[in-house]
Amino acid sequence: MTPDQPLPILATHGGKFHCDEVFAYAVLRLALGLREAGQDHVLRRTRKQDLIDTADIVWDVGFTFDAAAKRFDHHQRGAPLRIDDTPFSSAGLVWQVYGEQAVAALLRESGSEGFAAAIAAELDENVVRRIDEIDNGVSVAGPILRDTLGLASLIGDCNPTWDDPAGSGPTAGDAAFQEAAALALGMLRRRVEGLRARLAAEASVLAAHAAGEDPRILVLDRGMPWKNVVFSHDLPVLFTVSPASNGNWMLDTMPPEPGSFGQRLPLPEAWAGLPAEALATTTGVADAVFVHLRRFVGAAGSRAGAVALARKALAG
Repeated sequence: MTPDQPLPILATHGGKFHCDEVFAYAVLRLALGLREAGQDHVLRRTRKQDLIDTADIVWDVGFTFDAAAKRFDHHQRGAPLRIDDTPFSSAGLVWQVYGEQAVAALLRESGSEGFAAAIAAELDENVVRRIDEIDNGVSVAGPILRDTLGLASLIGDCNPTWDDPAGSGPTAGDAAFQEAAALALGMLRRRVEGLRARLAAEASVLAAHAAGEDPRILVLDRGMPWKNVVFSHDLPVLFTVSPASNGNWMLDTMPPEPGSFGQRLPLPEAWAGLPAEALATTTGVADAVFVHLRRFVGAAGSRAGAVALARKALAG
C-alpha cells in the first residue's frame, strides 16, 4: 500500500458483538497483514447499507455471501452450509478463504509455513466449526451447552454493560471490539504455535526412529512429545531415550495404549528401586542412575548409558 492509496475498508455490524465476527476480524488482519484500525485499514461497524456497499470486505452483515466479492454474511435465506449441513457463521465463511493465509502469516517467523494447510484444516474442524455451531445455536453432535470459560463467552464478556457510557453513541463498543479481537488473536496465535510444535515433534520423532539402529529403541536428542506419534504411526517402540533438564538421560517405557500406566515391556524387576551404585553393578552400566520401583522409567548419566540400559532390558 502506497501513501496515496486509500486505506482498505473492512465492515461488520455495529452494536453488540459476538465471537464469530470478532474472530473473523482477527483472521482478516492476520491474512492481510493489517495491524491497527485507522493506520493501515478502516474498520466500519455499521448496519447502514450505503456504508456496507462501499466497503472492500464485509462480514456478518449485508445479507450477501459472495466470496469473490468479499461478502461473508450468513443471515440470509440460502446461506451456505458445511458438508454435514452445519450452518456457517461469518467466522467459518471467512476462514474458508483466509484461514490458511492467516495461519501461514503466524508460521512465517519460524519458517514453518509448510504446516499451514494441515493446521488450518485442524483449526477449522476443532475451533472454527465450534464458533459456527455456537453462533447458529446448532450442533450435529448434540445440544449446545454454554461454556462460561469458552472463547465465545470470553469475547461476549468484552461487550460494554448496559449502563456503560462506552456502549452508547456512534462509536459504541468499538474500543471493546478491538479488545475482543486482541483476545481472539492471542488465542489463535497460541493455538497455531501449539499445533506447529506438535507437527514438528512428529516429524522429528519419525526421523529419529527411521535413523535408529533398533526400531524398538527411540533415541531423541531433545525432549518432545513422542507417545502419540508412536501410537498414531504404529511404531514398534518399547523404550525411548531422551535428555532431562538435570543433565541425565531418561529411559522411558512405552505404554500399551493411550492413557495407560502400564508398559509394553517394563524395565527388569532386578533393577527396580536400587541405589545408583548397586544399579550400576547390577546392570553393568557404569553411569546408571536409577530405575523407578514401578519399572516404567529409568535414567543414566549419558546418552550411551541410557541406550545401554535399553538394550540390556530388551535382552532380558
